Amino acid sequence: MSLWLVRAGKYGEYESRFLQDDRVYLTWGELAGHDLTKITQSEGIKALLQQALPGEPLNKISNWAGQIGAFALAMKVGDWVAVPRKMTSTIAIGEIVSPCTHDAAEEPLYRHFRQVKWLNTEVPRSAFDQDILYSMGATLTICEIKRNDAERRVREMSLNAWHSAPVTATTLSPKSGFTAPTVDDTDVDFEQLARDSIAKLIIQKFMGHGVARLVEAVLKAQGFTTHLSPPGADRGIDILAAGGAFGFDHPRICVQVKSGETPADRPEFTQLIGAMQSVAADQGLFVSWSGFKSTVVKEVPSQFFKVRLWNANDLIEQLLANYDKLDPDIKAEIPLKRIWTIATPED
Repeated sequence: MSLWLVRAGKYGEYESRFLQDDRVYLTWGELAGHDLTKITQSEGIKALLQQALPGEPLNKISNWAGQIGAFALAMKVGDWVAVPRKMTSTIAIGEIVSPCTHDAAEEPLYRHFRQVKWLNTEVPRSAFDQDILYSMGATLTICEIKRNDAERRVREMSLNAWHSAPVTATTLSPKSGFTAPTVDDTDVDFEQLARDSIAKLIIQKFMGHGVARLVEAVLKAQGFTTHLSPPGADRGIDILAAGGAFGFDHPRICVQVKSGETPADRPEFTQLIGAMQSVAADQGLFVSWSGFKSTVVKEVPSQFFKVRLWNANDLIEQLLANYDKLDPDIKAEIPLKRIWTIATPED
């Protein structure tokens, strides 16, 4: 069996469709007019791409053909698939339960798919060991994750309440037929890898009430005057923040912070709305380290002018944007430095 990485778009734009339809889609619009289930060799896919994209260099065509071939030819029923979720900072894990299927009646981007039985759509990124996160940080849209026996270890995570299992040496069985793309050091999104490392450090040093302390530090760096509730029952109010030296100016923000391993659900969101009313806050900020269930995300449009959501990625983004203004004690706990590198055209 194999473990596959399939991305739901560069910005997660196909994510909801993947999860709602219980499918992973081959979102390569250039081949929408062809039925790939009738092709048995990767050379046939390469020929189709050359025909559809005559101006593209051969190395790019070969790269795309390898990824498309992995989806159409190499994946097998019973294999597992990992879909990194941009919207929630989690990873969806599922089992492939159908061969590659073509539906000409579907929209172009959704004509090729594999049916999936989702096992857990909200595994926190922090649950995975760093080397597996490294592989899941591949810039490829589709590839096999096999370094360090990743497939077996992720399966063992499913038996361990989705916590990482100890690494042991095993012998990998040889595979025959199509050779799928795998991750190497040139394929990795090093920005995401760095953020995963920062996330691991935050978990080690700030879990529990410490995450609220970190959020408060970011708000202070943004110029707010704050009040941090002590550990314990807080009635949905972890931080109060407002403008001005004394905190008497607007906006007045009520902040709720959840640091657990489970994505926040609608009752917690409703609790924040009630807390905002109780302190006459103008707006609310809901910070959930493990992201949010769809029941919360659906509330965003109706509360757009009242509430903002931050998951782990959002908090880290704000941390980096305001790092120079953070309290020295926080900077000492999260020592970071900038590294300049060459940006690729895809960046």
